[in-house]
Amino acid sequence: MAHIKQTKRSRQRSRASMRRTLRREAPSTVGLLVDPEDFAAMRHYRSFTFDDHSVYLQQVEGLLRALAAQGAHTTVALFDPEDYAEFCTESGLDPDERTSRSRFTAEIAAAGATVAYTGQPIDTLIPLLVSRAVRRATWEYATMLLAGLGDCADCGQDIGRAAFDRASHLLMRLLETAGQGTHHVVCSMPTESEQLLAVLHTARDSAGPARLDPSEGAEFATVLAVGVALETRGGVVLRTTAPGTPDKVHGWRLDRGSLLPLTAGEVFSAYCTDADTGEPVSPESGVEYCAGFDIGADEAEAHR
Repeated sequence: MAHIKQTKRSRQRSRASMRRTLRREAPSTVGLLVDPEDFAAMRHYRSFTFDDHSVYLQQVEGLLRALAAQGAHTTVALFDPEDYAEFCTESGLDPDERTSRSRFTAEIAAAGATVAYTGQPIDTLIPLLVSRAVRRATWEYATMLLAGLGDCADCGQDIGRAAFDRASHLLMRLLETAGQGTHHVVCSMPTESEQLLAVLHTARDSAGPARLDPSEGAEFATVLAVGVALETRGGVVLRTTAPGTPDKVHGWRLDRGSLLPLTAGEVFSAYCTDADTGEPVSPESGVEYCAGFDIGADEAEAHR
């Protein structure tokens, strides 16, 4: 009898050990309410039991640490109450149920903006998540604009696709001619409803081509493609950092599908002017404002 009990306990410990192993291999997602307004909107649901945003953030951080201590891979997703209410309406779910929030979190983890938790403090995590969400929304809006342009009346080519290919070519030439160093590239494109902004970070040494995040590259090219397709008066700014030298800032304006170099004075004016007020901004110490350079791209073909 004692032997049978011992065997049973051994099996139970073995099953518990296997469950712990599977738990460590199962990814987790935490939906995060990043600001007090979103938090207040969720307090309308009785099943949402938190009543203080600061305490809520502390508890979320504690949960993330606990999951990391268990060896679980955890991502954090931006939880938007308006999107949640719409999701519940479309899915026929009761928004005042915890399971509904879990399903929504799983949905946004699959298709929305997320940040992998690597132990960063919550105050660091929130700006990363918001920035990722803004980038995602910008990319989706720019993609929608390009998809709605249709085909060229003259050649029958998809205007959006042609513009994206052109923008990718311009980006490739820009990075190839930028040379060695760490590069911070900003693309600003106006549309009828808003100003689109894309940011790209890349580095290049003498050993090979520039290294960049593929998703950042696609987002940057998509925003630039909107300017190419719509022939807007957007621009690109490149800031290069290299050891032992001042940072150098170069600039270009988009003109009919080409990036034309700005003069040093135009770069200085653009970089040292407040975009919202138009008031002058003091130049940064240790920064050289330089004319844009020829990126060696061929002229664009017109698609109207």
